[in-house]
Amino acid sequence: MIDFSALDLSILGPAFVAGLLVLATHVPMGMQVLDRGIVFIDLAIAQIAGLGVIAADFMGWEPQGLMVQVAAVAAALAGALLLTFTERRAGRHQEALIGVLFVLAASGGLLLLASNPHGGEHLKDLLVGQILWVSPKQIGWLAVLTAVLLVLWFGGASKRGSFVFYALFSIAVTASVQVVGVYLVFSSLIIPALATRELSGTPRLLAAWALGAVGYALGLAASAVFDLPSGAVVVWVLAVAAVMLAMLVRPRTADVAPAPLTEIR
Repeated sequence: MIDFSALDLSILGPAFVAGLLVLATHVPMGMQVLDRGIVFIDLAIAQIAGLGVIAADFMGWEPQGLMVQVAAVAAALAGALLLTFTERRAGRHQEALIGVLFVLAASGGLLLLASNPHGGEHLKDLLVGQILWVSPKQIGWLAVLTAVLLVLWFGGASKRGSFVFYALFSIAVTASVQVVGVYLVFSSLIIPALATRELSGTPRLLAAWALGAVGYALGLAASAVFDLPSGAVVVWVLAVAAVMLAMLVRPRTADVAPAPLTEIR
């Protein structure tokens, strides 16, 4: 059922701002992830950070409290340190090791949630997120963290070794996964970067940010109007918008007539 009265800016506005903050760091990071050929690192790091949150909840710490954030960041940084080690020791198998790390973190979370009567709800929040219910406090600390990460990133910190890259990446993903969930973290990193791969430099960055902003805006609006899960709708809208943008920016090559077949004598 279509309900245009559900377009409430008091709810959709903060959610959109949170989406823009996530995109601010994830778009440039996603481009470097594609260049490094480690596409699934964000899923692994997000899952590791989520495991830290689940572990903190398992120990009875207050949700959204300081210790939960410390646990999430500590888990993500431990994952970053491990990935730095494996990149040096088994670089050509890095993508496979990232996949193994993701599976271990995901199954570890399931084990910790096995005895929790609300385990299914916690798992859904981790995957899909609760972007519509983001609080001003969450937006505030996410904005500060985003500003710091952008200064470090564009200041050249991401090029000072693998661990610095993984560390910055881990902190960004840890912050965003608790707001938008694993699915939107992956989509925000990879879809804009993939759609603009034929561009380069500043035009690519601006096009990717614009694509992400349009995807979040239309996705949030559509999820409200049709009463559907926001995270899932934004993912689909981002994907559709990415296909359209990729078709617009693809190289236009002149039509070349096929060469005649040479008769074999």
